[in-house]
Order: sequence, then structure tokens, then C-alpha cells
Amino acid sequence: MTAHVELQQQLQETLLPFGFEVYPFQIGWYNAVLEPAFHLSYPKDTLAFVVLSIPSMFEKAFKPFLRHHKLQDLMDPIDQCVAYHMSLVKEKFPSDKLDVIYDYQLHPNRRPKVLMQTAAHVSGAAYYYQRKDIPLDPWGSKKMFGVCIHPQFGGWFAIRAVLVFAEIQAPDLEQTLPLDCLPSQNDRIQLLEHFNFNWRDGKYRDVLPPKEKYSEEQTLYFATPPAERRKLLELQGELHPSPLC
Repeated sequence: MTAHVELQQQLQETLLPFGFEVYPFQIGWYNAVLEPAFHLSYPKDTLAFVVLSIPSMFEKAFKPFLRHHKLQDLMDPIDQCVAYHMSLVKEKFPSDKLDVIYDYQLHPNRRPKVLMQTAAHVSGAAYYYQRKDIPLDPWGSKKMFGVCIHPQFGGWFAIRAVLVFAEIQAPDLEQTLPLDCLPSQNDRIQLLEHFNFNWRDGKYRDVLPPKEKYSEEQTLYFATPPAERRKLLELQGELHPSPLC
């Protein structure tokens, strides 16, 4: 069994029961589609994995995390939960140099440390639909952001982290292309318009029939402004109320 297959199996055993998926890629695949300013500084064959959270993460990982761990004051609760599970991954591989890069991490110039949607695309995890995928688009000079779609969950998922095994090379890893769920130009246009113009209503997430989607509780949580999420968790009984100062 090759190193990348064994590592992927171990990562899946650790993370899948908690609602996380992992997909392998070579750093070179990622760097090849980006400008040098966004490159990751590892040899091209270096093994990495992108980590997604799927709808079941909320019940399998997040709510148990809230029950058993004290939240830090200045960090988003979901981010704390993800970081906890990534720490368990690092414990599983104590002899490996494992770098964890989270979706919210930025360089001092505010540039993201990893373009997560690009990582998801090159790993085959989800198709990153962008304006360049629509040769004759209707938007003129308007800026349009791209969005990833998962073949099973549509838009009901999130890209949480990239794991880089800095000292492991995987030259034999074969690239799996992401499944193009929206070959129709009209469907792609509709997706990008829903995402760019009305992302709050979540319609872009249902661009294809999902295998599973967020529960009402989870949808409400993510629709709540970050500054108000702890209060929501307290009202739902997931957290003890903060003591009055």
C-alpha cells in the first residue's frame, strides 16, 4: 500500500465519523493553476489533503464539542471545533511534519494562506465554478465570485482546512478531476447569480438535489451573524449563559 493511500485511510477513519471528508492532492497541482503570489512553498510532489465538513458535522462533531469543551473568547465556535479535530489528527501522526492551514488564516497582507476552493477543485473534492467556465456570460464589467459545488451535497458543505505532510512525497498520486455537475451554461449562470446576488437565501446550495442538507438548527446557526452566534447557542441550550460582569 502506498503512503498516500494509507494516510488517506487513516485520516478517513479519524475524521469521517465526525462529518469531515478528506481528499488528497499534490502541492504542484495547486500551484500549477495559480499565480506565483499564491503558491505554497513546498516541493511539487508534497502530499496534502483538503478537509471538508459535510452536513452531519454539526451533530457529530460540533454539538458534542460544545458539551465537552470550554469555548475561547476570541475565536469562532465552529473554528474551535475544527481546530480540535485537526489537533487529534496531529496526535495520530506524531512523527510526521504536518502543517495545518485553516480556511480563515491570512498572511499579514490579508491574502489567504490557501485558496480553499482551488484546493478542493484540484483534489477532486468539488467543482469550482468560475466566470471563466462561461464563455459568453451576461455580466459585462461586473465582478463575479466563483463557488464550489459538491457532487453529493451541492452547496451544503464547507472547506475547512488543508493538511500538508511536508516531508512526504507522493509522485505516484493520480489526479482525480472533480465531477462537473453543471455542464449546462445556463445552470452555471444561474448558480453564479444566486451565489453573487442572493447568497443569503441559500438557493445556490440547491443547484442540484443534495444527498443531505443542513438541518434547520444548523441553517439558523450559519445565518446568524458571527457576533451573535454564542448568544444563539445559549438560547438553544447548547451553552451555559455567560456570567454577568
